[in-house]
Amino acid sequence: MSRFLTVAAGLFASLAFHITLPADELANQLQQYKNANAAQILGHLREFMRLPNVSADQDDVRENAEYIVEQFSRRGAKMQLLEVPAANPVVYGELPTRGAQRTILIYAHFDGQPINPARWSSTQPFEPRLYSESILQGGAPLDWPAAGAAIQPQWRVYGRSASDDKAPFIALLAALDAMRQYDVPRTSNIKFFFDGEEEIGSPHMGRVLAEHADKFQDVDLWVFCDGPLHQSRQPTLYFGVRGITALEITLYGANRNLHSGHYGNWAPNPGLMLARLLSGMKDENGKVTIKGFYDSVQPLSAAEQLALDDVPAIDDALRDELGLSQTENQNQAYLQRMQLPSLNIRGLQCATVGTSARNIVPNQATVSIDVRLVKGNHPVGMLELVERHVQQQGYWITRRPPSSADRAAHAQIAQVTRDVGYPAARTSMDHPAVQPLVRRLELMLGGQQRLLQIPSLGGSLPLYLVTEGQRKPLVILPMANHDNNQHAPDENLRLGNLMYGIDAMAAVLTMPPE
Repeated sequence: MSRFLTVAAGLFASLAFHITLPADELANQLQQYKNANAAQILGHLREFMRLPNVSADQDDVRENAEYIVEQFSRRGAKMQLLEVPAANPVVYGELPTRGAQRTILIYAHFDGQPINPARWSSTQPFEPRLYSESILQGGAPLDWPAAGAAIQPQWRVYGRSASDDKAPFIALLAALDAMRQYDVPRTSNIKFFFDGEEEIGSPHMGRVLAEHADKFQDVDLWVFCDGPLHQSRQPTLYFGVRGITALEITLYGANRNLHSGHYGNWAPNPGLMLARLLSGMKDENGKVTIKGFYDSVQPLSAAEQLALDDVPAIDDALRDELGLSQTENQNQAYLQRMQLPSLNIRGLQCATVGTSARNIVPNQATVSIDVRLVKGNHPVGMLELVERHVQQQGYWITRRPPSSADRAAHAQIAQVTRDVGYPAARTSMDHPAVQPLVRRLELMLGGQQRLLQIPSLGGSLPLYLVTEGQRKPLVILPMANHDNNQHAPDENLRLGNLMYGIDAMAAVLTMPPE
């Protein structure tokens, strides 16, 4: 009899961790916690943002990693650094849940983009500042609130990595603290993969996953916390990302710059040559005219297209916000454009302009191009299409600066440097591992807001390493505001989005059984 009671008690204890707290009750508890602790949560974000984290500075990135280890260890997680020589570390962690039959891995990155302090409203991007609303809307500087003080959802924190990507760490820590205070059980084993190299393309992520494969075999769902909410500011789930590939093309004229009075109208001008080459890559409606550019696109499923059709239209408001009277393909819907590969000129260089302009015929001109990829596009294959187009315009392609012999043999020379990048990734929207999170978020929103489900985010992350390498499903759970100036001066985070992020993280931690 005693043995029976012992077994029964153990079984009950195991099952208890599968009982999910009702969504409305959890939402109420979280709101109480945020009301009492919002200023402290904001202070925690400020503290984290004060740590410089530009990807190229390995010492600074490591200091961020050690800070994360300390913070999550305090919450009972078992943390460690996964190291690859000459690389920034990955912070890995485990937070097991007794009796749980499912493992969720939460991804975020803690490295940041470079800064040019002269272009920021505050010249100290790693000294966060608080404003009453967006600076562009006339926001005024505010003092940081004292402990226990209320905050307003329209307030914004300005500083590098406010939204990309330190906010998810603070939201997750706050969710863990709130759940501990109200004794809310988790329903899954939780693992963490915190990336220190995302802003430079996560070049070592594949190696880390391969060398520590045993740590990831039991993961049932990857939850990526990065990127912005939909422009309508409604809660959003994305089921994939675009990939990216890139190249630089340099066209050559004479072997040195020439005086424009002595040689203009005689020597070929690489700037004009480049303008002609680029103008032939897209038509006036924004359609890429490179042969075969759209041939490999994997069409959306009927369910994915229905989901897109159900998303609120924001194009008119977005054009107004960005000062645009018209957008590509005769104002085709924003989300429809994000489901196609894009060809973007991200930088041009040819001599100088303004007060430093000189009367010369430049000897070379360079363009940097990125190509965003969708499902079906192969990074190398897309680069081949672009290069073939360049060849068809009469250019001889080289991988190095041309020699005197090359110049003598070829009238038009293009040096092409490739950055292969990675393919797109997408999980089916009806995948059974994702549906518990969808249901949990919808219930916690309580009908006050609608959860938007979108097949793919416009930006790029190397998530193919998960969908193809690990063969695992994924979902992207963003929390940042769409107008956060990601990667740019005056990066910011709207505080209402941070508070929503706490709820979103709690939803992940309390997902019901499948």
